[in-house]
Order: sequence, then structure tokens, then C-alpha cells
Amino acid sequence: MNYSVAVRALCEFTAKAGDLDLRFTPSPSAREGIAGHALVAARRGDDYEREIPLEGSYRHLRVRGRADGYDPARNQLEEVKTFRGDLALMPANHRALHWAQVKIYGHLLCQSRGIDEIRLALVYFDIVSQRETPLSEVFAATELESFFERQCERFIAWADQELAHRADRDRALGELSFPYASFRTGQRPLAEAVYKAVGTGRCLMLQAPTGIGKTLGTLFPMLKALPTQRLDKLFFLAAKTPGRRLALHALSALMPEQELERKQEPSPLRVLELVARDKACEHPDKACHGEACPLANGFYDRLPGARQAAVKMGTLDQAALRGVALEHGLCPYYLSQELTRWSDVVVGDYNYYFDLNAMLFGLTVANQWRIGVLVDEAHNLVERARRMYSAELDQAAFKALRRAAPAALKRALDRVDRQWRDLNKSVKEEGASSDYRVLDSLPTRLLSALHNAVASITDYLTEQPAGLDGMLQAFYFDTMHFCRVAELFDDHSLFDMTLRPGRRGGGMSTLCLRNVVPAASLTPRFEASRATVLFSATLSPSRYYGDLLGLPTDTPWLEVESPFRAEQLSVLVAGRVSTRFHHRAASLAPIVELMANQFAAQPGNYLAFFSSFEYLEQVVGMLRQRHPDIPVWTQSRRMDESARLDFLARFDEGGRGIGFAVLGGVFGEGIDLPGERLIGAFIATLGLPQVNPVNEQFKQRMGALFGDGYDYTYLYPGLQKVIQAAGRVIRTQEDRGVIHLIDDRFARPQVQSLLPNWWRMTNSATVRPPRSRPD
Repeated sequence: MNYSVAVRALCEFTAKAGDLDLRFTPSPSAREGIAGHALVAARRGDDYEREIPLEGSYRHLRVRGRADGYDPARNQLEEVKTFRGDLALMPANHRALHWAQVKIYGHLLCQSRGIDEIRLALVYFDIVSQRETPLSEVFAATELESFFERQCERFIAWADQELAHRADRDRALGELSFPYASFRTGQRPLAEAVYKAVGTGRCLMLQAPTGIGKTLGTLFPMLKALPTQRLDKLFFLAAKTPGRRLALHALSALMPEQELERKQEPSPLRVLELVARDKACEHPDKACHGEACPLANGFYDRLPGARQAAVKMGTLDQAALRGVALEHGLCPYYLSQELTRWSDVVVGDYNYYFDLNAMLFGLTVANQWRIGVLVDEAHNLVERARRMYSAELDQAAFKALRRAAPAALKRALDRVDRQWRDLNKSVKEEGASSDYRVLDSLPTRLLSALHNAVASITDYLTEQPAGLDGMLQAFYFDTMHFCRVAELFDDHSLFDMTLRPGRRGGGMSTLCLRNVVPAASLTPRFEASRATVLFSATLSPSRYYGDLLGLPTDTPWLEVESPFRAEQLSVLVAGRVSTRFHHRAASLAPIVELMANQFAAQPGNYLAFFSSFEYLEQVVGMLRQRHPDIPVWTQSRRMDESARLDFLARFDEGGRGIGFAVLGGVFGEGIDLPGERLIGAFIATLGLPQVNPVNEQFKQRMGALFGDGYDYTYLYPGLQKVIQAAGRVIRTQEDRGVIHLIDDRFARPQVQSLLPNWWRMTNSATVRPPRSRPD
């Protein structure tokens, strides 16, 4: 059986040595790289060949790739590398890796065309100055063939191991059975829909209620499809940490490892958890290179041993991965990035696949992997993706940085300062009445100054073994992100400025590139997968998510039947109360009395959701004053993890009281309080986003694009939060509970049509307790 590997992947495995060193990174963006390659090619002659597909074999190893360019008149094969900064500061092991790549391409070209000798050139293209620095050398074809064979020999034992693992994996998944005696209600049709989506190579939106086991119900059929659809990998992407934990728990139920451990055999399924860099870093006070961090020193020299140990372990969650990394003296975060290449299932945050610089997406494209993607709690992807493709720069923060910046950066930062002040001045001269302005075009001079500042900081960073101070590093990364987001600016984005008056007629501004519709950036991610399944309890209406996320037009939307019965839940609409901002003072007393009546009718644990902390605190104050006997506890601003756990601990079996929280916050979804731990909820808001100039611009833009500006901006996002919060009450088929929807707008037919169809809503003129729970 043949094993196929890309030229880049082969060289990264065999030719990387020495320290992990990020001082000459990050590299230019994908668009900058494409533009740089195109400009270099445009400078060549008419007979210059671009993007040459090449392939060769060594024993049962198939090596493939695409060389950047070949000039037949000069017999020169070129590998173009875009960069920013001072090329002399590039680490030697980076250059060695580049030479390895071009030598492999050189052999493949000589072999395919019968060339005896060839000139190989590394062409380094500075994206700021647009200057080329070529490094070239002539090689005999026999010399390149020997180099190619040496690299293949270093890799082929690993390739054999991977072929054996793939066969074991596919055999085990072919025999995989559901870990329980039967499916829960709704779980079987959910699993069947996922398996069919992978089989037909389509995306799928699944709306399924909380409590049916969506995580297990989607993982099982996707794992079964890995061998039948020849999938290389499965990515399970979650919005929050609890989603990752549920996935890891479900995978452990599907693939128990105890028997394998007794036999001391490697697991047939390799599972890897990815965590954020700040949570994985062992030395946050040190820079990421060998002169500063001991876990970066000699990283690639010790990587082979760690890699071999890791792939034998089966499941590598955060703790297990850390153990392997530290045992071999490596950085856990960067070891996890290396191991993504050799894992079958990767569990991580959305950003690893959907972000602007997403690692999993980049590896998928570069290695031509066939992948399946599961997107947990996919209703979160709209706002998360908007943030991924948005960027902000604050002038006040920049001014503070500039005053404290090292002298070597003064010239570059002074140029940014001048261009920023000129932009403020030109906007002020337009005479707009509001401090908030939406600008029609990007400030090209300021962007040029920002690009130059990034290049200068890159050079400075390369020369500083200790790295950058916090303020300069934050500006560096924020500015690079701003410049990259600016490349994507189009009708799906807004460029706005918020001016703040200053002394002596001056002022400061905040510049923001806001993504309104992330569809154009997400569509390539969906296209790169065999199938992407997005699932959530709230994916209605389907056109809203399809439009904003850029799903293919033929993407099916399926609602899985709820396992819950209407008699389990009383949904009462307080149609005589308005929670609109100008009615809030009048709403306090009716809300307090409704809560007190419900609590008196059926004491127990309740959650109460409000639109803001201020509104919440007003209701809590009146409730405590009028009904001091009712225990209350509240969410506070900027709660840490310990405080959040304390808040949830109050919801114990047999407890009594009301916990107050802000809708859309940490307690509005992703928490599980079954049985007597929670018997009801009060939702005193439609969850509509605040009416402000930014949201009004969103409404205008989405109205122009989709015709439903108000619904897309306010109504759909608001009710999604309401349904998520209400979903905390009924978690199992044995639960009973009550939900009070407190606002007259909940009585509107349009609003009720967007709520779960198994709810039966009645007017709450009088409080009626639900049926008693079974003992």
C-alpha cells in the first residue's frame, strides 16, 4: 500500500532541527503571500512556468507538491518565500528548511523532464519594499536524487507505522457499535442524518433540543464514516470549554481504552485536544525562542521522541499532552500543533478551523486532507466569526505606547501618529454631527504606515532575546490583525471611527473594521471539508444562519423531534408587562410579584434572566425589600471561575431560591441543572441587542443584503438567547418545570412562531404551578 505525503510535510518532518524560534514570525498573510508570488511571476519572461505540479516515488512512498516557478531559458527552478523585516535575521534552521523544499522540487522536476543539472533558487520577496533577494546554487540531478532518497529514508519508517495505524483505525471503526443499549428519542434520526451528509458530501444544519445527546449522536456516525468515506480526520469544534469536555467524554464512551492498556497496545483512534496558548504555556514570562525559553531550546531535536510517545497514548487531553511534553522537555502548546498532523480526531475551539489564520484549515488545504467537521452549539458561530474577522485600534493606547517605545521604533511610530492625526482632521473637517462615523473607504496612508511599523517591530523583536513588553506586543499583534482584516474589506464589512474630544481642539479616535456578514470568509472552510455538520438547539430560522455563515445553497436543515412533552413544561406569557427601556421602572413591581407568587405556589430553585446588570439589580433590590424571606443570589460583573462555580452550587437538590443572571451571559447556556436543581425560569427580556449606532448600521447593511435588517440584527439573535436560557429548565424526560416569558411582545404571533414548537404557551394572568415531579 502506498503512502502519500506533501513535499512540505516531508521536509517539516525530516529537515527541521534546532530551536523553536518565532522571532521572525508571523509570516505575511495568505493574501499577501499570493500577491507576492504573483508579482514575482509577473516580472519573469513569457515562457516562465508557474505553479508546476510535481510527483515522484521512493519505494511505496508517493511525494507530491507544486513548485512555484521554472524559467526554462535559465534552467532555474524557483521557490518564492514572502517575508517582512530584515532577511539577515532569519534563523538558520528556517533557511535550511526552505533549501530542503526546493531541493525536493528540483529532484522531482529533473526526474520528470530528464534534466541532468539545474539551478535552484530561493527567492525571498519583501512584501513591504517589494524587493527580491535571490539565493541560488547549481545542483547535479544525481546529487538531488541522493538528497531526496535520504529524506524519504528518514520518513519511511514513520509512513509504515502510519499505514498500519490507518488500517487498525479503519478496522476498529468499522466494528464500532453504539455504546448504549438503545438510542435516546431523536438520537437515531440525528445520527442517520449525519451519516447521510458525509456519504453525500454535503453540509448539514441540525436543530435538536438539549438533552437528547447531540454530542454522542453526531460523533458516532461521523466516526463510522471515517473508513467508508476515506476520511483522514475529524474536527470537533466547540465554542466553549464545556463543549470540548463533552466531546472528550463521548469519545471515551465510544472507544474505551482499558482493554488496550491491559494489552499494552496503542489505541486505534488518536484523539487530541487543542487548548489556547495562554492556557498551555509553561513560561508565560518568556519569549518563544531557544535563547529565552528552555522548552523552545532544541525543540525540533527532541520532537521525534515526543511524537513517537504521544501517538501511542490514544487520547491526549490537555493534561496527558502536558505530561508527554514536559517529559521530553518541550512546549505543550507547540507540541500539540505538531501532533495535529498525526491525530484522527482533533477537539478544539472554533478558531482553529474558522479563524483568519486557522491552523487546521491551513493544514487541511496544504495536505489535501479529506475531513469531516462537527460544529457544536453552532448558533454561536455567527458572532464568533464576526469577531474573528473584525479588528480595532485605539489611538489613546497607541499614544501611551509611543511615549514608552524604544528609540529604534520612534521613526516608524511617528509616521503612524502623523497619518492617524491627519485622518482625524480630515473626518472632523467633514462636519458630521455625531462622534461616530462610518467611512466609505480605508485610509491607505495610515495602513501603509501601520505595515511599516509591523516590519520595524518584527526586526526589533528578532534582535531582542527577552521579547517585547506587554504594551508593545499587544500593539504588534493588534496591528497585524488590523492590516490583515483590511485586506478583506468589502460590502460585508464596516469601517468606522469613534472620535473623542480632547484638549485644545485635539482628540482621539478608535478605528474599527467590523465584519457584518462572515459568509465570504467561512465558505472556503465549508468547501474544504467532505461534510460540515452544524448542530444546536437554536438554529432557526435556517435562512438566517445559511445567509450569514455562507453555507452552500443546497445545505439541508433538519429539526429533530423533541423527546420532551408539552405537559412537562408550563410556558406562561406575562403579556401585560413591558420590559422596554422606557417602561422598566413600571415593570419592577409586576415582575417582583409574579416571582413571589410563583415561588409561594411552588418553592424551589429558579433562574431569572434580565437584559442588563442594572435592570437585574433593580429587581433584586425590590424583591429583597418586599419579600425578604425569598433567598436570592446574583451574577456579578467580571465573575471569575470560582465565583461562577459558587453561583451554580446554590442550585442543589431540595434547595430554594432565585438566582439572577444576565441573558446571553455564562449562565444562559452550557450549564446542566437537572431534576430538582432547577424547576423554573423567569425571562424578563426578549434579549434584543442594544439599539445604538453600530447595530443600526448592521440593520441597514443586512437590510440591503437580505431584506430583513431588523430581524437579522435584533429579533433572531435575541430570541436565540431566550431559547437557550429556557433550555436550562427541562434537561431530561423526567423533569417538570415552568418558564415565565415576561414581556408583551412574547404574545406576538411572529415571536411565538420562532419559539420551540413543543411549547404550549398560555397567558400568565394567574400563576399556575406545573404538575408535581415524580418522587
